[in-house]
Amino acid sequence: MKLIKSPCGLHCIKLIDFGVKFGDEVIFEHVNLHVHCGSLTMVIGENGAGKSTLVKAVLDEIPHTGHLEFKDLEEGKLKRIRIGYVPQKLNVEKNSPVSVYDMMACYCSKAPAFLYKSKAVKAKILDALSMFEAEELLDLKVCNLSGGQLQRVLLAMAVMDKPNLLVLDEPMSGIDAKGTAQFYKLLDEMKHKFDMAIILISHDLDYVAKYADNVVLLDRGVVECGKVGQVFHSEGFKKIFGKGEIESHDLS
Repeated sequence: MKLIKSPCGLHCIKLIDFGVKFGDEVIFEHVNLHVHCGSLTMVIGENGAGKSTLVKAVLDEIPHTGHLEFKDLEEGKLKRIRIGYVPQKLNVEKNSPVSVYDMMACYCSKAPAFLYKSKAVKAKILDALSMFEAEELLDLKVCNLSGGQLQRVLLAMAVMDKPNLLVLDEPMSGIDAKGTAQFYKLLDEMKHKFDMAIILISHDLDYVAKYADNVVLLDRGVVECGKVGQVFHSEGFKKIFGKGEIESHDLS
């Protein structure tokens, strides 16, 4: 992956008029977001606000209105966006023989992993794992990984194809406080080193306040969007989370 000293500012990612309906039920509508490379945009809201559904729409996994636009200003034309994804959790069968190498090799191609026991594939996988200090996990069984180890492997998989946009759906569910703190520090480092925009769904307002460049408050649509202080001190935030949360995150 291309290393940069600071966000290049040359790539523009837009979610334009996104909306999702299940039957007659509107999950959310008229979602418009503008995300730049080198930035961490965190999406917050109550359960049922449509956060995970928004992720599925961005990944094109469910029917939705609107479209995703990627503008590469270096070449001055629209290009197909590359998206990396880290889910809330990965269901792995107990005693599964699949190793980290097997899983990541299959991610590289639809062909069986045993066909890719090559030096080039192994080097590519080790390069991705090294970004997260996880090379030693290469030959371990996925079912035996701790929560923190699995998240590092999933991050390595997500960035292996050099995505323009990294999407994370509450990826720290079930991870302890130490692991969560390390994860957010790693994300902060990634956004400064790589030409990558990051959208992260989170329910942890402390980490949102500390690490987010921009915050989107979602409740069946965008209620508030902007810098942390702007969103946290808004009437929409107060209505959804209460005055106490505003006072506990004094960002003035």
